[in-house]
Amino acid sequence: MSATSAPGDGGTAEAAPAGFFRSRWVSPPPDLEQLDPSVLAPGFRAAGVACGLKGAGETDVGVLLCSTERVDSALALTANASAAAPVRLCRDECDAAAIRAIAVNSGNANASTGDQGYRDAVQMRDAAADALGVARRAVAIAETGTIGVPLKADALVGGVRDAAAALSDHGGVDFARSIMTTDREPKQCAVRVCGVTLSAQAKGAGMIEPGFATMLCFVQTDAVVQEPDAALRSALAGSMERITVDGQMSTNDTVLLQATGAADRPLPEGLLDAVLLQLALEIAADGEGATRVARIQVREARDDAEAERVARAIGNSPLVKTALFGRDPNWGRIAQAAGQALAGEELEELGPDRIDATELGAETAEPELSVALGRGQGAAHLYFSDLTYDYVRINAEYTT
Repeated sequence: MSATSAPGDGGTAEAAPAGFFRSRWVSPPPDLEQLDPSVLAPGFRAAGVACGLKGAGETDVGVLLCSTERVDSALALTANASAAAPVRLCRDECDAAAIRAIAVNSGNANASTGDQGYRDAVQMRDAAADALGVARRAVAIAETGTIGVPLKADALVGGVRDAAAALSDHGGVDFARSIMTTDREPKQCAVRVCGVTLSAQAKGAGMIEPGFATMLCFVQTDAVVQEPDAALRSALAGSMERITVDGQMSTNDTVLLQATGAADRPLPEGLLDAVLLQLALEIAADGEGATRVARIQVREARDDAEAERVARAIGNSPLVKTALFGRDPNWGRIAQAAGQALAGEELEELGPDRIDATELGAETAEPELSVALGRGQGAAHLYFSDLTYDYVRINAEYTT
């Protein structure tokens, strides 16, 4: 199928332009210009360097700075009760509405590392603030990688200083590479529409089922954003909150929106939603070992919450995910997962008249599935990746 569905509405629109917006499910604003992804929105500079956390020569530390003193920002952090040290530090000490800089490493999650891990996070934050000449409360930090391993703090601090010294307004790709772990490719874009520029970088491949937002994602714009937190939460609800790879919520999920307002124009309608949805779908498509992404639409539930529960049961079912991998249109697995989500309740029998799994067996990279529960007007959708041999291999060998 060549039609492109608008985010979450199940309808169709004209095919998306080639380039960053590749999914049938994303509808970017009209008259959008796609820029070189190394370009950052005006007023922002970034860099990525290697400091030895991941291995010799691998880019593993990044710094991004808003050069203007005034910036409106919003920050969303994981709901995981075992939140990593950088997340806890951001909660405790960041002025989430006025973040000018972010420092990140992708060699170590600095999670479950105790009091020393928190001190290391503070040291990383302070090094960035001093190198950039920015107040500590205006610096956020993010880290990703192996959980439970002490951080090489001295190497990281040196990397932060090196990255701060290498900042460039064309540093988007290097910064995007600095946040990668098991990602196959960097995920980033730079676009311009209606006199507004927006750039974004994200990472994520495994441990993906957000309970609030995303893995790591950073968005910069020169647009005027009157209520950044509301804008970000709304866009996340239709994008990062709609994906799963393995049903696992990360300890380190962090997303940051920064807006300078220098363009003196509002953020174009639908732009942030489209960019975050495409990034979310790239994360799902890059799910460790993944080869396909499907959308499951659940309709006729008693309410939206019930539809959500059923959609996640289907999207996280190993049986459905392996059927997606094998191109096996086994609608019975969808019926089983839906029934499991509603265990203990009465549900009319689900058969092929209520379940459409035809595209599960097709060669399309983005199959569309649906189930009608026949219980009410509730609806929800979810994007999920397949489960392959490589997912087991990658995670079985993650630290060995």
